[in-house]
Amino acid sequence: MIYVILLIATVLVIMWLILLFRTTKEDWIQAAYAKVFDNHQAILKLRLKALHFSEKLNGYNGIIHVIVEKFQRNSNMKILKIEKEIESLHKGNLKSISIFIMPGYVLQREALAIGKGNIHKIIMSKCFELYGRKHAAKKTKQLLAKILSYPIIGVAVTLLLGVIFIASDKTTIGTAIIGVGTLLVLVLAYAMFDELGDLVKKRRRAIIKQFPNVVSKLALLVTSGMIMDRAWKETAYSQENELYQEMRKTSNELDNLVTPESAYSNFINRCNTKESAKLASAIMQNLSKGNAEIGRLLKDMAREAWLERRHIAKRDAEKANSKLMIPTMLLFLAILVMLMVPVALNFSGI
Repeated sequence: MIYVILLIATVLVIMWLILLFRTTKEDWIQAAYAKVFDNHQAILKLRLKALHFSEKLNGYNGIIHVIVEKFQRNSNMKILKIEKEIESLHKGNLKSISIFIMPGYVLQREALAIGKGNIHKIIMSKCFELYGRKHAAKKTKQLLAKILSYPIIGVAVTLLLGVIFIASDKTTIGTAIIGVGTLLVLVLAYAMFDELGDLVKKRRRAIIKQFPNVVSKLALLVTSGMIMDRAWKETAYSQENELYQEMRKTSNELDNLVTPESAYSNFINRCNTKESAKLASAIMQNLSKGNAEIGRLLKDMAREAWLERRHIAKRDAEKANSKLMIPTMLLFLAILVMLMVPVALNFSGI
């Protein structure tokens, strides 16, 4: 038994090493591209976090002001560190890229069933929605490389640790490490895939939540006499949230002479919600009409959006109440046990 486990672990390690040594320059370039994109996203998140933090505590003095300044300094230091890493990657220094994911790039390149299979297509569609057409392919390869590479080396290490304990006459511990460790590695690999779906759902919910404010502002600007393109741009640059960022991309496309039909179609594909599709479709259908027509449509859309948002808030409140029932029942059972145990002990003593 121990020799079989050791053989499997050795084969996995050798396979991982062979794949690592077959890594090409193109694989490293793709990994570096994805890493640079991740760093830019990290910088954006840090800046938004610092902005929101300072806005919430703006106007406070004393110790609160000191905390805000310290938080901003820490954010700036982190941003500076990430920017240095980006510059280093641009110069060809690949030390910041983990070698543990590189075998996954080789597997995708050499096994078309993996690199072009159903899982790749599923991840690609979600990455397109999260990161856009420009970065979707690289992010798909990065995530799939992690899902493929981490389990190979993770299971190998788990098996080797289990063998060491079994060889030391700690069979129970070694067997537990092999079973639980292998299961944990596979679960973590699936969690990376599942997390992508959670990010997509979270993003869609955020877009739906922001939609009433967006369409209301559009309706206000258009009915006041502003042309649609200008109103769209004014709304897009008024906030930093997800829907506003997608509107900025559409505004940039329009500024770069992309046809309105293509620009708004891309907006629909990126947002992938019925609300955004309804808004963009209404704008495309009424491009040739005056502000009065599109203004009425936007007002009606805003009224429906706020009603739907209230319904969503009610449903969320009902879900929260139902979730609160579980801890309430557990607390009730705990109190019941605390009351019944002394009574049962007294009866047993009699």
